[in-house]
Amino acid sequence: MLNFDISLLPTPCYVVDEALLRNNLEILKAVQDRTGCKILLAQKAFSMYSVYPIISEYLAGTTASGLYEAKLGKEEMLNGEVHVYAPAYKKSDFKEIVTIVDHIVFNSFEQYEKFYPDVLKSRRNIEVGIRMNPEYSEIETDIYNPCFKNSRLGTVIAEFPDTLPEGISGLHFHTMCEQGADVLERTVAAVEEKFGKYLHGLKWLNFGGGHHITREDYDIEKLVEIVKRVQEKYSLTVYLEPGEAVALNAGFLVTEVLDVLKNGMNLAITDTSAACHMPDVLEMPYRPNVIGAGMPGEKTYTYRLGGPTCLAGDIIGDYSFDNPLTAGDRLVFCDMAIYSMVKNNTFNGMPLPAIVWCGENGICKTIKKFGYEDFKCRL
Repeated sequence: MLNFDISLLPTPCYVVDEALLRNNLEILKAVQDRTGCKILLAQKAFSMYSVYPIISEYLAGTTASGLYEAKLGKEEMLNGEVHVYAPAYKKSDFKEIVTIVDHIVFNSFEQYEKFYPDVLKSRRNIEVGIRMNPEYSEIETDIYNPCFKNSRLGTVIAEFPDTLPEGISGLHFHTMCEQGADVLERTVAAVEEKFGKYLHGLKWLNFGGGHHITREDYDIEKLVEIVKRVQEKYSLTVYLEPGEAVALNAGFLVTEVLDVLKNGMNLAITDTSAACHMPDVLEMPYRPNVIGAGMPGEKTYTYRLGGPTCLAGDIIGDYSFDNPLTAGDRLVFCDMAIYSMVKNNTFNGMPLPAIVWCGENGICKTIKKFGYEDFKCRL
């Protein structure tokens, strides 16, 4: 059941529900409390900084993919750690990065050698690490697989020196995507087999992201067991960097039907675009759930939902409904907090959806609205 009245909202709009977000955060904090590990918000999935004060009540900080995300985490997640990893850093960016972050992970030893002098010059107590590529992953789609053949992400064991250079206090791996603790268990085994000799004497080991910890069927007990075992065996601190798990199923996208027509099947055009407002629908691809709708043919009336852009493939998916759709009807897409706001765009001059916060009391507040200037200022 929704905690808000969709008829009162502007469309399109993203709605993030406080009660659902806090429920996820409680689960993550319980893992921290039980293991002593540290969990960070991966901002690449969810960067709604207006709720960072709430997230900071539960998590240890943020992780960034570059300068801008690092600045956002530093400015908005007060008192939290700021971590950064990038496949390669620009010299101009790195000068500012070392004034902001607490952890820097390099993709290669060449990057370490190039930039470590800048870390020392900063005179700040920055933890430095290397991203390793264990050449093991259970992700089937290459675009999301950091370990596919000839991947640029991370350093393989063949490129590791006999001993780690001075200043490196931790290692990082990220090989998972929307996966469970069973995959993590097998991944950690692969990491230990190849890189185990380097783990003794380190201060920290970062398990990266892709952990669907807040999914209903996730095996939290196995995760706790893995984290505790690794920390005790190597006397270090484990970090986890979930992005999706923080806001998984905590957000929605409310849209309005603009028109209905027929061309071999029922069609409905909405004021939400897959290409602009939920690009992962086309990139992954996947079919987001719609509240009250079923699979094609499951209910009486089946429609293909599409966006208002000129892109022929701007198709959200096929859905069935108990009643015919008409212009003005409101539809609600689920799980739209993650990889939506951070990836949307203004192709075709499409307006960006408003961002709405729904408090635990059910009262909604529009955090931000976008207009013509937001389109124009990018061009």
